[in-house]
Amino acid sequence: MDHTVPTIDSLPRRTLGRSNGPLYRQLADILRVPIGDGTFPVGGELPKEAAIAEHFGVSLITVRQALRDLEADGLIKKRSAKPAVVAARSPSVNLSWKFKNFADMAAFTKDAQLTVKSYRKEVSPVLQRHFGMGKEEAGYCLRSVLSIGEQRKAQITTYFPPDVGARLKREDFSDVLIFRSVQKHLGLRLDVAHVTVRAEIADEAVAADLGIALGSAVLTVEMLYQSADQRSIEFSVARHPADIFSITYDAPNDLS
Repeated sequence: MDHTVPTIDSLPRRTLGRSNGPLYRQLADILRVPIGDGTFPVGGELPKEAAIAEHFGVSLITVRQALRDLEADGLIKKRSAKPAVVAARSPSVNLSWKFKNFADMAAFTKDAQLTVKSYRKEVSPVLQRHFGMGKEEAGYCLRSVLSIGEQRKAQITTYFPPDVGARLKREDFSDVLIFRSVQKHLGLRLDVAHVTVRAEIADEAVAADLGIALGSAVLTVEMLYQSADQRSIEFSVARHPADIFSITYDAPNDLS
């Protein structure tokens, strides 16, 4: 295995501009190329953070954020007071939450498969809370598992009010994005998704679906989809193993 230290000249000289998006993302994309083509071999070190910062004319904070992104992808391993080491030439299979619109949701599920476990009428407090239904009134519930390859990434429970659920059949959920199947088969457009993210502990059902230990940490993402007239059409609860799921977003400094 090659453990030589690549020189900073292995990197292209390029001016990074804020008009092309966050500087750290541009830098991370640049670094992915020599990692992917083997210029920076697996087991070898990246150039020092200070050298990268000087080479591209960016701050150390920008460099460190770019390296965090690469580490989250499984491409490198950061080390205290030492240059990062290349861990892999291609990203590990992982899920990250980085979207601001429905198109980003579609990109999020690229290469995934949805396995439907059941679709039936149920009574649930969730239906009361999100669709204003009576305590004993039954709605429809879809239970499924999202996978990429052999890895199970999410247990998804999706609820529909009675009039919506009655128009859908189990076989209608052929798209990995449930809301897209709903739009297609009901001939409507979902206008917005209200998202809530919280931490939970895996119960027996979640542990079995995700192949994790009972009591493991899970990251739960709740999404309430509404139509243009603000009617609630679908409520999905996706539970992910906490160790393979990350949340990434840009937080601009709007303080004066």
